[in-house]
Amino acid sequence: MNLKNAVVLITGANRGIGLAFAKEALARGARKVHAAARDPSKVTLAGVEAVRLDVTKPEEVAALARQCGDVTVLINNAGTAEVGGLLAPGGEESFRNQLETNFFGILRTVREFGPILGNNGGGAIVNVLSVASFRNTPVLSTYGATKTAAWALTNGIRNDLRGQGTQVLAVHAGPVDTDLTASFNIPKSAPKLVADKTFDALEAGEGEVLVDDVSVQVKSGLTAPSPVYLNS
Repeated sequence: MNLKNAVVLITGANRGIGLAFAKEALARGARKVHAAARDPSKVTLAGVEAVRLDVTKPEEVAALARQCGDVTVLINNAGTAEVGGLLAPGGEESFRNQLETNFFGILRTVREFGPILGNNGGGAIVNVLSVASFRNTPVLSTYGATKTAAWALTNGIRNDLRGQGTQVLAVHAGPVDTDLTASFNIPKSAPKLVADKTFDALEAGEGEVLVDDVSVQVKSGLTAPSPVYLNS
């Protein structure tokens, strides 16, 4: 999928990875960039069209689809993360809250924009996932579960939309330097790296991209034997 002359819709485009996607889409010659955010006034990048979208609200997703019938590339970047375990107090509520954005948010946008992409020649969908899709950690176990679910959803979407010629790209990255990771004192990739690697993969026709060394190592580790627990 070539970005030149494409019409791109990016969710969560006012900051972080979403902002990096918007900048790089313009740099690669996109004809139009719809930069979506819950509060469009926070989209300040010159050259984009700021639009309102809260992916947890079906009526806003549907309204935006009616407004943006020219989209050829949908980038599902909006995401949220909460610290905590699935079995901790409040874990179920936290899990449901994150699912609304990280899983159902993607499902809603694809349901609305999938037919639009088909009408516009097939186009592409980019789902920003995480290395947490592959490896769950105690600190972010609810978040990791939502990203694993979103990975499975992405693979299902790819199958469902293959007939209309829509490219579906899953993006996996380790920690990225955004507001979501501000409290974690760990090495982080730059948002621009995510945008660059993603668009390179999109233009190469790929279905999955591992942005950094962390994601490459963790994905390769999926073939390792699972831990064995013996009763004492």
